[in-house]
Amino acid sequence: MKSHHHQLLFMFLVFFAQKIELLTAETFTGTYGINYGRIADNIPSPDEVATLLRAAKIKNVRIYDADQSVLKAFSGTGLQLVVGLPNGFVKEMSANASHAMTWVKENVQAFLPKTSIRGIAVGNEILGGGDYELWEALLGAVKNIYNAVDKLGLADVVQITTSHSQAVFDNSYPPSSCIFRENIAQFMKPLLEFFSQIGSPFCLNAYPFLAYMSDPENIDINYALFQKTKGIYDMKTDLHYDNMLDAQIDATYAALEDAGFKKMEVIVTETGWASLGDANEAAATVNNARTFNYNLRKRLAKKKGTPLRPKMVVKAYIFAIFNENLKSGPTSERNFGLFKPDGSISYDIGFHGLSSAESSLLSLKVRDSLYQHTRSFKRQHIGIRTVYFLDKNN
Repeated sequence: MKSHHHQLLFMFLVFFAQKIELLTAETFTGTYGINYGRIADNIPSPDEVATLLRAAKIKNVRIYDADQSVLKAFSGTGLQLVVGLPNGFVKEMSANASHAMTWVKENVQAFLPKTSIRGIAVGNEILGGGDYELWEALLGAVKNIYNAVDKLGLADVVQITTSHSQAVFDNSYPPSSCIFRENIAQFMKPLLEFFSQIGSPFCLNAYPFLAYMSDPENIDINYALFQKTKGIYDMKTDLHYDNMLDAQIDATYAALEDAGFKKMEVIVTETGWASLGDANEAAATVNNARTFNYNLRKRLAKKKGTPLRPKMVVKAYIFAIFNENLKSGPTSERNFGLFKPDGSISYDIGFHGLSSAESSLLSLKVRDSLYQHTRSFKRQHIGIRTVYFLDKNN
C-alpha cells in the first residue's frame, strides 16, 4: 500500500513538473532570433538546421507554416519555435471554429511539450496587402485560433500574434508623426484591442534595406547600416536617432500610442539585408549585408530599448537562415540568407557553417557521454563501497 502511494506521488510530481515547465516558458529568450524560410529545393534537412542553430546558439526560430518534418526535427532540441498559419488558411479558420481547433490539435498540441512551440503567427502582412477579404477575416481567425489554444489549456504556453509590414502606416517620418493608415485603422484597432486583452505584442516586419532602396538620394546608407552618421532629430519628442531600425520601431510605438495602445510591446519579426540584387538594387552587396547583420547583432546584444521606449528591450528575428532559390520577385528576394544552401556562411558575422556546427555538436555529445559514463561509474563505485561497508559491519 505504501509503495502504491509513493508511485502515485511520483506520477503526480512528474505531471506537475511538466506543467510548471510549460507555464514558465518564455516566448522569446534573449533578444536574437531568426526566420527559417524554406522556399528552396537545395537547403539542408530540418535535422541539420537544428544542429546549425544550436551550434550558433540561436534559440528563437520562426517558420511560416507548421511543417511536421520541422516540428519533429526540433523535438528535444530546446529551440523555441513560432509556427505560422499561412495566409491561405486564414479565411477558413475565421469562418469555422472547429477547423481552428483541429489545426491547433494537429499542428501544435500533438508536438508539445517535446517540441517547444511558443507561438502561432496567424497570417503574415495581411493588413495593407492586396486581399481585402483577408483584412476582414483576420480578427476572426485570430480569435478562433486563440480560443482553441485556450480551451486546450495552452494559452499560457503559446502566444498568438500576426506580423505587419510598413504598409499599415502613414507619416512614418519623423517617428513621432506616425499613425495607422485611415483605411486600415478600422481593422487594426479591434485587433489591437484583442491582443491587448490576451497580452500579445505588436509584430513588425521592418527593413531599413527596403526603406533605403526606396529613397537612396535622401537617406544616408550609414544610417540604415548602423554605421557612424549624423542621424535624424525628432523635434516633437526631442530625440535623436543614430540608426533607421530604432526609428522604425519608435514610429510603430507612436502609431500604437495614437491608437490608444501605449503599453503594447513591439517585436521585430523580420529584418535583414540582401547580399545580391538586380542592377537597380545597388545596395544589395555582400559587404552591406555583412555590415548590417554584424552591427544589428551587436546592437541586440546590448539588450537596450529605443530612444522613445528605453526600457522596452529590442528583440528581433533576422531574415533569414538561408538564401531561398525558389522565391519569386527581384534577385534580392532570393539572397537574404546568413547561410548558403550547403550550410556554409554567406559572410562572416561570427557564426560558423554547418560542417563546423556538426563537429562542434559531435564533440559536445562525446563530452556529455563521457560525463554521463563517469557519473554512472562513480555511482556504481560508491554503491559497491557502501555494500562492502555494510557487510563488514554485519
